[in-house]
Amino acid sequence: MISSDKVVTTPTIEGYKITKVLGLVTGLSPRTRGVGGQIWGAVQSLLGGEVTAFTLEIEKARLEAIERVIDQAEKLGANAIVGVDLETSEMGSAQMNIMVISATGTAVVVEPE
Repeated sequence: MISSDKVVTTPTIEGYKITKVLGLVTGLSPRTRGVGGQIWGAVQSLLGGEVTAFTLEIEKARLEAIERVIDQAEKLGANAIVGVDLETSEMGSAQMNIMVISATGTAVVVEPE
């Protein structure tokens, strides 16, 4: 199981050396708000400030994308992921906005230096 301290945005992990590069791993989490969430988000946006209805969904999507990257890396036999990059994009129409969080990294095998 890959621990959270071995999922990093840097190209290396301090105190470890990469012994094998297994390849690119990607996790996606497409999300949309339900009608109630969209209404609450619209009310919050009218009032100004943080739109917490969307903040919670974005955080859920981020965690889900990272979990999917970890699952994919573990299937390859990795014990770490380096170079993790998180991106957010939107797709869809005015009737259905879909937010997509993607996490991408390199699955590796590391051992202590």
